[in-house]
Amino acid sequence: MVKSGVDLRQQGLRKNKTRDMVLCAMFVTLIAAGAFIKVPIPVVPFTLQYLFTMLAGLLLGGKLGCLSVCVYILLGLAGLPVFTQGGGIGYIFQPSFGYIIGFAVGAYVTGVIANGKGNPGYPRLMAANFIGLGIVYFFGMVYYYLISDFYLGTPIGLWPLFLYCFILAVPGDIVLCIVGAVLGKRMIPALKAEKMG
Repeated sequence: MVKSGVDLRQQGLRKNKTRDMVLCAMFVTLIAAGAFIKVPIPVVPFTLQYLFTMLAGLLLGGKLGCLSVCVYILLGLAGLPVFTQGGGIGYIFQPSFGYIIGFAVGAYVTGVIANGKGNPGYPRLMAANFIGLGIVYFFGMVYYYLISDFYLGTPIGLWPLFLYCFILAVPGDIVLCIVGAVLGKRMIPALKAEKMG
């Protein structure tokens, strides 16, 4: 029996939906694992989480990349110890929680910018990664400042905030942006070709 064009299209849509769900689940796992691959530095530990949240945006696109990070956040807030220092709803009072929020927004923006072209080149990928990184640090630093000042009652000055929450932490993330662009350049066309096939 010959399948109609509608049947084949529906089958293709189901296949893509299943594929997207599997990739989202994979990135949730990678982001969680990235929290425990860390280099200890003062105030905000350096982890591989940004690499995986960035790649989620690059490879899955803005919406699915953001969805992967949001699922990760919900699992952590539900009590699974997937954050750098554990999990649970009380984690929203950790000064570093702003970076986690930034991961979700950053993944969305990175994905939208990078996938604005069918086969993005290095300039577009680098721009997407660095804009996403800027968003992560913006959310992280503002949240750190507000929680320290208004909840913990231990105000932090703007210079110490900039020093500990940006200058000391950002060099490693700049390297991750470059690594992400290289991986994205190789993997985005392959994933899009597989999706079309």
